[in-house]
Amino acid sequence: MAMKAVAVFSIKGGVGKSAIAVNLAHAAATSGARRTLLWDLDAQGAATYLLELAPRAKKARAAVSGDASFEELIQTSRFANLDVLPADRSLRRLEGDLALADRQKVLKKHLKLLESRYDRIIIDCPPGLSELADRLFRAVDLVVAPLLPSPLSERALEQLLDELRKNHGGKPPVLPVWSMVDRRKRLHRDTLASHPDRLAIPYAAAIEAMAVKRMPIGASAPMSEASRAFAALWSAVEMQLLRQ
Repeated sequence: MAMKAVAVFSIKGGVGKSAIAVNLAHAAATSGARRTLLWDLDAQGAATYLLELAPRAKKARAAVSGDASFEELIQTSRFANLDVLPADRSLRRLEGDLALADRQKVLKKHLKLLESRYDRIIIDCPPGLSELADRLFRAVDLVVAPLLPSPLSERALEQLLDELRKNHGGKPPVLPVWSMVDRRKRLHRDTLASHPDRLAIPYAAAIEAMAVKRMPIGASAPMSEASRAFAALWSAVEMQLLRQ
């Protein structure tokens, strides 16, 4: 099986990105039985925290830049088939490294080195169009783009698609997904109705509780609406990857 990499990316923060990355990685590893790496590239380290892990050394920036080994940083989670490459605060200074000409393809090279070890790599990306985002778009097979049900999020998606059209030949493909959906709100209902084909992750107490329980929804609340929504998202992601 060919290794595939998925970036969970949003131009805006606060859209449930890390929760989606964690639950996608868990579904890939458990339901999908894929050897999975969750790569936390957001310096806030939310995905790392949600899986009850912490960086052992502040070397994430050095590893991404090619100046340190991933082997000493990758950790095994408590879930079968799921490893984590934790984030730490050193990633805040990564942008300058990636701007150097000799590091134009460094992320793609890292993924190539990991392909014999993993079937799926899920990357929790920091928000914003940046040097790092540019490198990620060149390296991954799919972008999962969480959106709040609002006109501003639709605008952010158009900005992302425009960036990919202008600078990346329209690649990689983008899978938009509604996030933090509250169907009691008319704006949310109306926005969802404008794109009924998109999957939706509900605003749910079970998802909020991830920060307390520090485990994916599939483990903490497997029968919940949120768990079913993440399972559906994983199926859509996998179908997209297998078509490539």
